[in-house]
Amino acid sequence: MCTQNQFIYPDFISLIMTQKPHIVADCAIPFLQGTLEPYATVDYLQGSAITHDDLRKADALIVRTRTRCDAAMLEGTPVRLIATATIGYDHIDSTYCAAHGIEVVTAAGCNARGVLQYVMAALALCSLRDHWSPTERCLGVIGVGHVGKLVALFGEHFGFKVLCCDPPRAARESAAAFVTQEELLSQADIVTCHVPLLREGPHPTFHMAGARFFDRMRQGSLFINSSRGEVVEDEALIHALQAQKLSHAIIDTWNHEPAIDPTLHALCTYGTPHIAGYSLQGKAAGTAAVVRALSRHFGWPLTQWYPSEVTPTRANLDLTWEELLQRMPQYFDLEQESLALRNDPSQFEALRNHYTYRTEFF
Repeated sequence: MCTQNQFIYPDFISLIMTQKPHIVADCAIPFLQGTLEPYATVDYLQGSAITHDDLRKADALIVRTRTRCDAAMLEGTPVRLIATATIGYDHIDSTYCAAHGIEVVTAAGCNARGVLQYVMAALALCSLRDHWSPTERCLGVIGVGHVGKLVALFGEHFGFKVLCCDPPRAARESAAAFVTQEELLSQADIVTCHVPLLREGPHPTFHMAGARFFDRMRQGSLFINSSRGEVVEDEALIHALQAQKLSHAIIDTWNHEPAIDPTLHALCTYGTPHIAGYSLQGKAAGTAAVVRALSRHFGWPLTQWYPSEVTPTRANLDLTWEELLQRMPQYFDLEQESLALRNDPSQFEALRNHYTYRTEFF
């Protein structure tokens, strides 16, 4: 003979099994709204304003770099998946997450071609400004991952002599394919950084570009940072620019964003509000990566999802340097992007959050 509770119990289990997961997502992630709603309850919040209280019922969290995911944010919440629509993950306490059974997924490589085109736009402007061609310059690439590989590939294609420095890859692979940082800095006319932010371990990158770094660079060389702001020690870069050791600095990622150093900003030839990877296709790929991650985690039929309103593009190694100089301003006017921030640095976050994503063209 069954009791009343035994009759109710199967219905209760059925209710639990059909209950939608609860997702908290950064509202600035494009193409996301409306995608997950058939499968989940989604709260869209400003990334920098997400709090512990917002996660009390959350099963998963979708973020950008503006949300610090650490013990203070996550302790005692049901979150078991954090998906970041960015290649970097230093805003996530990976050690805490691993210890508490929280899966972390990144969108590694999603914006590589966007950053590539940012770097090439910077080099194109400087070449026109200072009257040089790629065959007259040595390009040093520090960090040869998703982005750095493309920068090196296209650098060679356009005629630069390219040196690559990546100590972790050199240790795992053939060291002959790489140079040391000291060798690169002493030979390169242009140094561009594409490293993750690592504070510990055998190859830390926190304040990697400090006084000794800039002292070793060639006189009159050019420095680009579109990786992480904390890779650079601001005072050291300021000194190198004031002493005219460097001819130009192009900075997209800064310490203490959005409250960037006004002295450094004033000294930079071009400065932008952390938008190097903000291409339409890069953003689509980043959002696709997090949607697919959630789909695998929860068993949804979205493992091949990509926003229908975006047309993917392919790398074009037929493009010449002369064509790049002609076509780049149509797709990405770095000079105007820089001027917008220079006119009002207090608008850093607004310029970033309301950026019109550019189309990749090579």
